Amino acid sequence: MTVTWEELERECRECTKCKLGETRTNCVFGCGNKNADLMFVGEAPGEKEDLSGVPFVGAAGKLFDKYLFAVDIPRDDVYIANMLKCRPPRNRDPLPEEQDICIEYLRGQVRLIKPKMIVCLGRISAMRLIHPGYKITREHGTWVNKGGLWLTAVYHPSLLLRDPRKKDDMLIDMKSVKAKLDELRASDSAAIAEE
Repeated sequence: MTVTWEELERECRECTKCKLGETRTNCVFGCGNKNADLMFVGEAPGEKEDLSGVPFVGAAGKLFDKYLFAVDIPRDDVYIANMLKCRPPRNRDPLPEEQDICIEYLRGQVRLIKPKMIVCLGRISAMRLIHPGYKITREHGTWVNKGGLWLTAVYHPSLLLRDPRKKDDMLIDMKSVKAKLDELRASDSAAIAEE
């Protein structure tokens, strides 16, 4: 069992358990605060991410940064990762068997970070982390608690680039994310003050 951050990252970067390891430029492990209360999980790296080794740095990532800024969540305060750590060909959806192989790296990240909440970016991660029948158009922004961990899903920023009509919904959902984060932090502070 992987116990340290360095071991997990090294194991991920050396992974050849599926064919995506043969075609990647870089493993896109994740980035951000390793002690974050809030973790965002997308589906898989795109071309820019594959080239840089950093998640959400392309056009969708720049749009995502604008939403973080709009609701006063510094990118440096959160941790951002994807279900898959390698780019699928032509940015196709991750295959179930690829997800099955790669999910252990994400689970390792969650165990090490111990976030209070996870926000799924798009339907693929929501279907894997929240429930298999997740309907993003109907359920986005709805909170569920699994084992003390709060989860929700918002539209993937790349969808917003294709369908700008959903941008207002995204802002509402991101405001909800900020409100939930503030609520959980306030609750922790109150608990500490009572000790």
